[in-house]
Parts: sequence; structure tokens; C-alpha cells
Amino acid sequence: MAALKVAIVAGGLAHERDVSIRSGRRVAQTLRDEGFEVEVWDLDSRLIDRVRAWAPDVVWPLVHGADGEDGSLQDLFGLLRVRFVGADGHQARLASHKPTAKALMRAVGLRTPPWVTLRQSLFRQVGAKGVLDAIVATLGLPVVVKPADGGSALGVTLVRDPAQLPEAMVNCFAYTDEALIERYVEGTEIAASVVQLDGPPRVLPLVEIVTEGPYDFDARYNPGRSEYFVPARLDAPTTQAVRAAVATVHETFALGDLSRVDLLVGADGVVWVIDINVAPGMTETSLFPQAAASEGGTLYADIVRHAAARDPGAAVAISPTLARPVGTLSYGDAVPSPADDAD
Repeated sequence: MAALKVAIVAGGLAHERDVSIRSGRRVAQTLRDEGFEVEVWDLDSRLIDRVRAWAPDVVWPLVHGADGEDGSLQDLFGLLRVRFVGADGHQARLASHKPTAKALMRAVGLRTPPWVTLRQSLFRQVGAKGVLDAIVATLGLPVVVKPADGGSALGVTLVRDPAQLPEAMVNCFAYTDEALIERYVEGTEIAASVVQLDGPPRVLPLVEIVTEGPYDFDARYNPGRSEYFVPARLDAPTTQAVRAAVATVHETFALGDLSRVDLLVGADGVVWVIDINVAPGMTETSLFPQAAASEGGTLYADIVRHAAARDPGAAVAISPTLARPVGTLSYGDAVPSPADDAD
């Protein structure tokens, strides 16, 4: 039997290009070692011609940031009737846009820190000072300012002093036109990777992240900056609560073959869901590979074979569908009062 042909799409023009390329090369080598025929393609104007000429059995999108995780690339592969790894375009779009994802998480009963979402144009029209004063008065401090999409902690700032807030907003708007400002939660950082092949989603061993200072871009990708514990050093009830929350996220957003959910566990044991990653990083310091390595086996090969068995026509969805109903969202769901989630 001929080896399955796998095209890994990485790179692109997003801020996370270098990380994406490292992810792509690492997964490519892993799959080659398992006997697959693999090519790594940059996200550029040759992509569609390459798909048509080489006719891969599976495409694995590993483009990080908006272009690779906002559903656009997934929709393109759906239009081309190509089997691909991961969530479809509609589900990727819901999960990767942080304000939308947080509203949906709250609607299904998950805890996520209170937040507001503001566009850069609003600051220009009404004046920055009044907006920033309202943020501090309503959410309090400290807060985390981050782009509404994207990853790798680019454009993210922890603000403890009101004087830091203007610079944090400028830093965020360098990466996006839409900022998410959420109340800071002190706790243990946990990354939970999920694989769903046949049957219910399977949460891999939890990864605990310990770093001095913020878990920023440098701490994520420079070996030695952070320390990781696999499995995470949580007691059994807390571990069960984290795993249940993560399975709910994966099922609610119908994230397909794999995902990664980032969480914080407070000193009181409360589990807070922070971010969803539809194209988790796969570099040597990334979190999904650490969870996968702790299990051994042929996980990446299993993911590719599962994607290859799908009907390529199923890649095109007619309308977005959540795996479970989310009810009616209200303003109060999206913008909680300062007292919300305090206990």
C-alpha cells in the first residue's frame, strides 16, 4: 500500500510565522519517521496549485495566528474538497475569536475571567482617557490586555498600575484592531491538550507551566525560561475538574481531531478557562507535544489516518453548528459586573 501523502501548511505572513515554520518542520519529521510521504508548504500564492498538482491525502494546517486559526484557511480547504486535520472553518472561527469564545464558554457554564472588548477606532472617536478610566473603574486592576485573536502571547500585557494601561493598549493594537481586556486571575497555569479520533474527546496528561514572570513569547519558545510538569501537580479532584472543563470546551466548539485549552487554577481550586487553540504549537518547547510525548505511541500518525478516512465533501459545512445549545446570550453574559465570579 502506498504511503499516505501529507501536506503541512505553515509560515504565512502573520507575526507567528517563525513559530509556525518550526511547528511544521517538527511534525513533518515525526510523520516521515512513521512512513508518511510529507511535504511542508509555505502559505503563499502557490498553495492552491500545489494542492491540485500533488493531491495530498491530508493537509495539516499549522499556520498560527489569525490567518491559520480564524477559519479562513479551513474554509479554503473545504472549498477545495481536501481532507484536513482539525476543526472546520465555522468552528475554528468561533473558538479562535477570544471574545466570542468567552461568551459561548460562559453560556455553557464554564468559568472565564470577566472581560470587555474594545476596538481601536473607539479610542480615536471618544478619547482614550475616558475609556481607560472606565476600564479601571469597572474591571479593577490588575487586568490582562491582549489581542482578540492571535496567540503566542504576542501583544499581551499584564497591567497592575493605571499608568501602564495606555502603553499596554498601544502594544496590543500593534497586532490587532480589537483588544480584549480581562480581569487578571492569579493561579497555576495549565495547558490541556485534547485528541478526538473515535468516540469522545480524550484529554492528554495536563501540563503545568512554571516561569519567572509572565509566560510571554520568550518564556514559551526559549528553552530554559520555563519549567514544565507532566502530569500537572494537581490533586485528584482538581485534575478531574480541569479535564471535565476541557472536554466540555472541545465538545461545545466541535474542535475535531485536536485542540489545546489554556486554563488557570486558582488557590481556591476554581478552574478558569482562558484561551482555546485550534492549531496548537508543535515546536520543541510547545505544550501539545509535551503532553503527547508523555503517552508515547504514534499519536500524530493516528491523527493523520483519522483525517484521511473522512469524506472530503464533509469539509464544507453549510452553517455553523455547536455541539450543544448555548441558549440566549445577553450583554450581561459578555460583560459581567465587577462582582461577578468573585467567589
